[in-house]
Amino acid sequence: MPRQQPAAARPVRRRSYDQFCASARALDSVGDRWTLLIVRELLAGPRRYTDLHADLPGVSTDVLASRLKDMEQGGLAVRRRLPPPAAASVYELTERGHGLLPVLAALAEWGAPALTERRPTDAVRAHWFALPLLRALTGLTQEGVLEVRLDEGEFRVRTGRGAAVEPYGFGPAPQPDARIALDAELCLELGRGDVTLAEAVKDGRIEVAGDGPLAAELRGG
Repeated sequence: MPRQQPAAARPVRRRSYDQFCASARALDSVGDRWTLLIVRELLAGPRRYTDLHADLPGVSTDVLASRLKDMEQGGLAVRRRLPPPAAASVYELTERGHGLLPVLAALAEWGAPALTERRPTDAVRAHWFALPLLRALTGLTQEGVLEVRLDEGEFRVRTGRGAAVEPYGFGPAPQPDARIALDAELCLELGRGDVTLAEAVKDGRIEVAGDGPLAAELRGG
């Protein structure tokens, strides 16, 4: 009986602008709709498919699956199986995928002026405000985990050198080194540079909690 041949691997898509240009090559990888927003979600850490779908309202299951497969083949993300008792698969960014953080931060800064009034159809998640907030936190020297509380929910950001490992996240986390409470509008103002972190703390628009070095730095001590 003839030996059965293994199934062929799904070929890498070859859609391309066919331009010898760094920007065009980058868009060959991340220019499809939803790809950069998937990266935004994965910058928060490994995510299950169902969690990604829940935090990307409007994306179809087929499109999400297709984009994730393309990201795997393009070296932006990997899929791995969690050990028992989790027994679930998660997607996470590769080092090359994490390299898109400055790209998303720049896009958030560029797009912030367009966030004037929240439309009735706009979905919102608390951690979507992490990218604008990161700009205001770059001057902090103390390394640690900062918990951010908004009316929309909570997320955490890493400050200091540790920010390069996992810039922001949510869900179960280590005990934070400090906590701040503010509103989403102030996050956007900080991202636009309309107000500084020190000014917002001094004016009482940001409440700081904690006793360690990071909390002291946030208070201006």
